[in-house]
Amino acid sequence: MEPDSPLFTVGQESATFLLSCGILSKAWEVSRLASNSKSFTLNEYEGVAYVAFPSFHNIETFLVKERKYGEGNIQTDNKVFSDCLKGNDDQPALVHQGALKLFLHIMENTDFKTKLQMYTDSKQRKLKPIMFVGHSLGGVVATLATLWVLEKRLRQSSPFCITFGCPLVGDVSLVEAVGRENWAGNFCHVVSKHDIVPRMLLAPFESIAEALLTIFPYWQGKVKYSFIQDACRKLHKNVLDSLSKSDGRNPYRPFGTYMFCSSNGAACIEDSETVLKMLHSTMQRQEASSGEIVQDCFSEHIGYGSVLKHVIEKFISGRRIANPDSDSFYEMGISLQLEAIGVGVQDNPARIALQRAGETENERNTNVDKLAIKLGEKQCRMAELEWYKERCEKEDGIVYYDSFKNQNGKKDIHANERRLKLEGFWDEIIEMWEKHELPSDFESRNKWINAGTTYRRLVEPLDIAFYYRTCKGNGNYLSYGRPNRHKVLQKWMEEKEKTRSSISRGLRTKRASLTLDSRFWAYVEEARKDLENLKRGQHQRLQNLEKFEEYVTTMEKALSISSDVFMKGSSFVIWWEEWKEYKKKQSPEWSSPLYKIMEKLEGLRLQGV
Repeated sequence: MEPDSPLFTVGQESATFLLSCGILSKAWEVSRLASNSKSFTLNEYEGVAYVAFPSFHNIETFLVKERKYGEGNIQTDNKVFSDCLKGNDDQPALVHQGALKLFLHIMENTDFKTKLQMYTDSKQRKLKPIMFVGHSLGGVVATLATLWVLEKRLRQSSPFCITFGCPLVGDVSLVEAVGRENWAGNFCHVVSKHDIVPRMLLAPFESIAEALLTIFPYWQGKVKYSFIQDACRKLHKNVLDSLSKSDGRNPYRPFGTYMFCSSNGAACIEDSETVLKMLHSTMQRQEASSGEIVQDCFSEHIGYGSVLKHVIEKFISGRRIANPDSDSFYEMGISLQLEAIGVGVQDNPARIALQRAGETENERNTNVDKLAIKLGEKQCRMAELEWYKERCEKEDGIVYYDSFKNQNGKKDIHANERRLKLEGFWDEIIEMWEKHELPSDFESRNKWINAGTTYRRLVEPLDIAFYYRTCKGNGNYLSYGRPNRHKVLQKWMEEKEKTRSSISRGLRTKRASLTLDSRFWAYVEEARKDLENLKRGQHQRLQNLEKFEEYVTTMEKALSISSDVFMKGSSFVIWWEEWKEYKKKQSPEWSSPLYKIMEKLEGLRLQGV
């Protein structure tokens, strides 16, 4: 079945827009003007701040020897980047260490941060759009600079990055982080059909470093092509050989929108794996023995001005419809993409890659639509559990956590049935997410974060109660019993919280209706066990109990604990009474912040407040 949306027509339309609005031509002009700079340039044009980085400055810094492919952790000792840039497996993103060193050099040895503050601090002046641009090595610095501004949340309006002939920068973890934060739309990478630089890091860095040193003077205009022909052939051959023997170990993956340009036009692709396959396909179609092709691989790298001019003229004059005999708009859209990219409409691997990308995107969007329908149905189960919670408190005078743990009535059994149905639904979501069957930004969408957080805060107490009712006093829920769904949903919420401003995360003025820390009752259960062991002479438990008391105090001061926790006879209140009794025996004058809070709450309860 064909995708519902004309995915590849959209790719053409994106290219048309970017070319027609003049933004790419201006970005290229600014990039070229920055070539003589040793660090960066910052200029305003028509209300936009352009920050540009030089193309070929400090090549020795880029040529690193760390690892086979030159990759390393993006999180350095000076903490320029935070742990926000990590994969779905919590592993920190890897980036090319030469690129990172170029960026860090500018950060640490210039007034880059000071000048940029003029455009990120709303107190200093009216904010203007920021455009980070760069060609070649300047492109990798522009990419990292954009990531730095994005992950520091320095401004309300996001920066935009445009690169030309930029090498790949990071690994799949970086791609996942960018997708999770919904930042892919902030990057546009322009790639010419034959330009070898965007593809060169697909080869082991050690196999291209020496040739690059020889070739860079040609790109700087210092030597003629005839002086570096052998180095060009060597680098070209090494990249082609690496592609033909690809073993999947190369860490680099593209992210953002890639605009592929050729003599036939231009087209945009956003899917990371499809972009990677296009980089492979366009490179592998070149004949290594053709001297003209080899020269194009290097001359096109410094000819983006001509490339853009030609592509713009192509769009103005119009483009022919490839494969006009096809009755399928979908197939015609793919053919237009292939023709514009320059790989040919009959290139089966490229066609299959584009088809699969369209099918995958459609499948992911369809999966979300289906889950949204199911979510609406599951909200009824959530409402029934909220009603169960209210009945326990108002009719039975007991906390729903304790009622569920005791399982004394039919309503507790029915609550368990609803718990299990919700468990299956959220386990299904987490499994689909882990299998990459959902959009890359799924876990950052407010709808699903809010739904998952509400579910976790209402239902995890029931999971905790079930665990301690059935484990017969053995084991710790947090260490051995906590389901993966709660861990993942909590992680999604915490990552999203980092993106919210300090104003939106202000102090609460009203008590939470559900305890914000869904693990609360597990801490209570462990505190009760620790207290029993303390009474038996295990004095090492005292520190755990004091930490728990501090934890509750902090939570209560922030109004993060729901009122049912303090109901007379709750597991928490039982623990508190026993803990207070123990401490009073040790020291009759004992008091603490929590003691004062509990005394105040007890006074209010006796007054019927």
